[in-house]
Amino acid sequence: MLSIKKYAAIDIGSNAVRLLISNIIEQKGKPVQFKKNSLVRVPIRLGADVFIKNRISKENTQRIVDTMLAFKLLMKSHKVVKYKACATSAMRESSNGKQVVDLVLEKCNISIDVIEGEEEAAIIAATDLNKFIDNNKTYLYVDVGGGSTEFTIIDQGNQIASKSFKIGTVRLLNDMVSKESWLELEQWIRKSTESYAKIDVLGSGGNINKIFKISGKAMGKPLSYFYMTSYYNMLQTYSYEERITELDLNQDRADVIIPAMRIYLSSMKWSGAKNIYVPKIGLADGIIKSIYYDTVSSNTQ
Repeated sequence: MLSIKKYAAIDIGSNAVRLLISNIIEQKGKPVQFKKNSLVRVPIRLGADVFIKNRISKENTQRIVDTMLAFKLLMKSHKVVKYKACATSAMRESSNGKQVVDLVLEKCNISIDVIEGEEEAAIIAATDLNKFIDNNKTYLYVDVGGGSTEFTIIDQGNQIASKSFKIGTVRLLNDMVSKESWLELEQWIRKSTESYAKIDVLGSGGNINKIFKISGKAMGKPLSYFYMTSYYNMLQTYSYEERITELDLNQDRADVIIPAMRIYLSSMKWSGAKNIYVPKIGLADGIIKSIYYDTVSSNTQ
């Protein structure tokens, strides 16, 4: 007997807001399958408001409400049965975040959970990494966001350590990451990885997905430190406008891709990793799995 249900995850990040709708395929005697059905991304960039002015602007508050209304209708059209909406660092740190969350509940009947960095890291780590990793290896999992980056050490398939740092692409663009924050991150990575003879990096986030796509590499093959460094240096020879017109990057990707690469390259350097693998998973995937396995609360549509 085959059963197919649809679950949805809403990820309200510092750079973009995403709706992921996945098919949950259950068949007797077989492992459950999670198959992506639809992904919608809206680049609202809440972090540009919050990290500078400490609050979400009226314009972006209205954009959030409009986006959530659209997501509500999409979930209804897809016949989604369960969903969860999570907001990360920008909403968490904004002085009017609670008012925005309350307004979305009032106008859209969508309940948003504002989660801490450690919970975000735990949800991301709940994704089914077994498909992408070799259980005989050690990895540093790096999920780069607009406001924060989550790091997890995975050794022989087990999560050893996890930490969230307020170092993200939108913060870096606005020169809001101190030398002390970089030093703290460097020390954590070096200390957490020093006992392992060899380590690879697992990278997730829209920027590394884009870099991987551009590379033309086959799924499952890594990007080398040399490739990443060369691409990073090449990007910096182009202006923001040229990255859009000549490199064909979206306008909301053309600026954040450089600070994102800085985070990935720093992670590789400090851990001694020569390769980065790109499994194309993130917070939204983790939310879907967490709904299914009932490790987080969810809402019915």
